Amino acid sequence: MKRLASISVLLMLKARAFAVARFPKPDFHSGYQYPDIVHTVPNETFWSWMDLGILTLMLLAAVWAVHRAKSRRIILGISLVSVLYFGFYRSGCVCSLGSIQNVALAIADPGYHLPLVVLLLFLLPLAFALFAGRVFCAGVCPIGALQELVNVRNFRISRPVTVALGVIPWIYLAFAILYAATRSQFIICRFDPFIGIFRMGGDIGMIVFGVLLLLLAVFVGRPFCQFLCPYGALLGLFSRFSARKVEITSPECINCSLCHHACPVDAIRPPSRSSREEAAGKGIKRVLLYLCVLPLLTVGGALLLDSQHDSLSLANKQVRLLHLLQTQEETATLQMAPEVEAFHEMGGDVQVLEEQVGHIRQQFHLWSLLAGGLIGFSVGCRLLRLSVKRTRKTYEIDPVACVACGKCWSYCPQNKSR
Repeated sequence: MKRLASISVLLMLKARAFAVARFPKPDFHSGYQYPDIVHTVPNETFWSWMDLGILTLMLLAAVWAVHRAKSRRIILGISLVSVLYFGFYRSGCVCSLGSIQNVALAIADPGYHLPLVVLLLFLLPLAFALFAGRVFCAGVCPIGALQELVNVRNFRISRPVTVALGVIPWIYLAFAILYAATRSQFIICRFDPFIGIFRMGGDIGMIVFGVLLLLLAVFVGRPFCQFLCPYGALLGLFSRFSARKVEITSPECINCSLCHHACPVDAIRPPSRSSREEAAGKGIKRVLLYLCVLPLLTVGGALLLDSQHDSLSLANKQVRLLHLLQTQEETATLQMAPEVEAFHEMGGDVQVLEEQVGHIRQQFHLWSLLAGGLIGFSVGCRLLRLSVKRTRKTYEIDPVACVACGKCWSYCPQNKSR
């Protein structure tokens, strides 16, 4: 047995020696150059320009459907194409809604290269809104189109509630600009409730939120577009000055109120004579009061948000890392956060990090002032808009709120008779 064991040991040593000779260690100084390996990647530039071209064609089709044909069926067809192509096929990215953040970052950081396609995706729907109203919302936007396709009936929300909730998109827009300009987060993309539905996967919380919004959209017209969409706030602003407004009917309105009850977003204002019944000078005094309050709301909003800029800056990963390092040093706990452990393992310099965080906090100081001023100014403008009362002899469309869905056309007896 001892002889057999010794023979086995000799064989193993011989095999190891043979293995070393057979597989020598690599020689890094032999002068051999490895060939370049080329991987074929998808041509995203081509698809981006393809998206822009299809977007332009669909916007033109929406203009024709809204202002020329007045066809609800064409708008539904455009909505279906938008959901299938921009939504499920292209996974909802890059979209005009998310491009707000790219534009804000380009304005704040001259070193950031803004792709021309992304800039055009941002500007094109706004340009169409300036000339033809919110035709992008009619069916070209996949988020609005998906809500429109599932809508069955509409429970009207009271006017004061819709007015109060209408401030949320401007608040959302202000924070999206703040976090994008400081290179902290793209919160529009991160908290998009429909991106998980279009991609059929992702954060379970956002998917549940998107499903709940779709269920709500069955009974309430476009809840995301009305009360959350920051790009919709910009489109509404541009549509106020549009050269050609969306009309209910070409013939004279007979004030039957059918269109008013059919509108899913409560964008049709009924006839009103309140301005004539109001005491002389009372309306002017009210408007002047809100004009005086407007600068105060703007400054107040700017100062209020700026007072919280240190807390808001924690959304930036560099600021958050320094905060974790300082907390670790103060508490002297043995268990370190993964970010702190990675920072030490990579040989990070705390002094350099403090300088970077100081610069980031200065950016938050500036952009918090601007974002807070935008919020205060939007609230003041909303109050000012409500204070202005004018006479309407017929039912009229509010261009700011109208999404050009075309539901009112089929309800109007003037259109049917024509």
